[in-house]
Amino acid sequence: MEKPYILHMLTTEKNLSPFDANMAIDAGWVSVIPYTNVETNEVQGLVQDAIFSRGPKGVKRTALFIGGRDTEQAMAMLSIAQESMVPPFEISAFADPSGAFTTAAGMVASVEHELINKHNSSLEGCNILVFGGTGPVGQAAAVLSAKAGANVTIVGRQLEKSQRIAKMVNEMFGDAKTNIQGDADANKEELMKTADAVYATAAAGIQVLDAGQIANAPQLKVAADVNAVPPSGIAGLDAMHNGTPIPGSNSGATGVGA
Repeated sequence: MEKPYILHMLTTEKNLSPFDANMAIDAGWVSVIPYTNVETNEVQGLVQDAIFSRGPKGVKRTALFIGGRDTEQAMAMLSIAQESMVPPFEISAFADPSGAFTTAAGMVASVEHELINKHNSSLEGCNILVFGGTGPVGQAAAVLSAKAGANVTIVGRQLEKSQRIAKMVNEMFGDAKTNIQGDADANKEELMKTADAVYATAAAGIQVLDAGQIANAPQLKVAADVNAVPPSGIAGLDAMHNGTPIPGSNSGATGVGA
């Protein structure tokens, strides 16, 4: 009898995200096993219990998912998981804290598509502002965009925190090839004067740009919002926007919704 497909799902939080569980089951995993309140020093033991109990053939039907809310911690746990495997006892492992990496990848790809197909442009040399960028989605979107050649600024409520997060992602994920900057919401009017694209990655229900700020952005080409909870993160842009013009934009900007 073939061994069933088992996905072990680790999180540092007290509950596994229902979103992550739904995605796993809908993707076809037969058994989804949650592990909550996981400490970093517990990862090695959990991984080795998972790999050595199924044999070289069984590990091919076994995988590890690392969730949680903290990007840095999730990546540290993923690194430990990889180091804990002993060939041929190796399983696929994937980290996606807060769904940040997959969400950011989809958003950046959609914006790049808009730039290429609607604005005869690309991410290379593009000035991008990541509002609410100190969180996991914003961090991932900033890194992906910067690695594609964009000039990226993480914008948050606190200047010190934005600059600290920018420094952290440059060092951890930038491979010395990124120069992501950090700035504050208080300066958004000035920042919008040279923005080609903006990402709204703040918490659900928080609007980061109003109609006036969109109207007064002279070179804005694309705006993307991952927020599906009203009010929209960017005025005039809703969850169903799929490359259509943003009402009130004087630069002809198009929008990408959640």
